[in-house]
Amino acid sequence: MRQIFAGGRQAGAAERWRGAPQPPENELARTLLTQGRMNETDFTVLIAPYLDPAAAAIVAGGTLAALILRTQARDLARAVAALRVLPRGRFRADPLIDQIGALGRIAQRHGVLALDRSVIADPDVAAAVAAIVDGAEGDAVADLLEARRMARTERHVAAIDVWAAAAELAPAMGMIGTLIGLVRVFLKMNDPAAIGGAMAIALLATLYGAVLASLIALPVAARLRRAAREEAFERLRLEAPLRLLAVREAPRRRVPVMVEDDMEALA
Repeated sequence: MRQIFAGGRQAGAAERWRGAPQPPENELARTLLTQGRMNETDFTVLIAPYLDPAAAAIVAGGTLAALILRTQARDLARAVAALRVLPRGRFRADPLIDQIGALGRIAQRHGVLALDRSVIADPDVAAAVAAIVDGAEGDAVADLLEARRMARTERHVAAIDVWAAAAELAPAMGMIGTLIGLVRVFLKMNDPAAIGGAMAIALLATLYGAVLASLIALPVAARLRRAAREEAFERLRLEAPLRLLAVREAPRRRVPVMVEDDMEALA
């Protein structure tokens, strides 16, 4: 009998809970479970408790201010410009190698000076072909490509370091926001209505710092690092065909003849 009464009380409590007014979050969860879809209003209701402009300003503004203080403006501009690389596919050297082969055939038919009128989009290939037209030897072309490759690597590393630094700074700024929020909580102890807003800053600042570091800055740095590594490896493949083209098209140098040695040989 006790079990029957206990079961009846639980069923009654469940019925009363169903009939009681529910918070918007519970209603949204029930809608998602029953209908499996979400409209714009439901999404707004879902994320509204996690939005706080003050906490976002502390984390984002603090991270940006720290980056400006520790990084040169040129590197910051490169870090922002590097975002254009993310939607692109992997860099491939095969089209450039085919173009170098076509340039070699043009040089064989019409002479090396004909390469000066060729349209070359890639800056490294264009610089190497210009050096070949000017009479550079294979070693000089290889040194030119290596210098350009190292300069490009330095630019990529500078951009990657900015995003890695942002991932390092964001959680620290989140902790600073948490401390600011806790100070406001202690200052508002006599006003219970204001404690909630201060506590929201304290908690959401840590959340924003973790999200900014883990979901934005670190993934961007990792993808840029992988793209830079793949591009550097692919550009190494350009050195051999360009060097071969330079060796084949380099002007022959006359070997100086020593008159004294010739006279001694005749004597």
